[in-house]
Amino acid sequence: MAKKVRKRPEEDEPSKIFEFPVFDDVGFVTHEFELTSATALGGLFALVEGLISWAFSVAGLPWYAAAIVAPALIIASPFVILRIRYQARDYTKGDWAGIIMIQLFGWLALWFLFLNLSPHAF
Repeated sequence: MAKKVRKRPEEDEPSKIFEFPVFDDVGFVTHEFELTSATALGGLFALVEGLISWAFSVAGLPWYAAAIVAPALIIASPFVILRIRYQARDYTKGDWAGIIMIQLFGWLALWFLFLNLSPHAF
């Protein structure tokens, strides 16, 4: 089987030469600041969900009541963030996944922390 002859890139063809696009500094910083504020909102929602779960536990409700309500709030939070933050429409799937994971693990951590700090014995 014969080998293919390699063609040398011709210097007069500018369409085949790769050029990096111009980096948008202002757009990058604006997007990162927007994600920071959305992450702070996610942390605030996690705090509220942790307090609600702790209140359910202190009130004597079964553990699965809190385990149903808080994930429902986590699922609803992207819609709330979309209503609060106009630039949230520019978020990627990875941005949303990060915000949701921060809420999920923050809720669990705060719920367990509040239960451990609670003076009631369960």
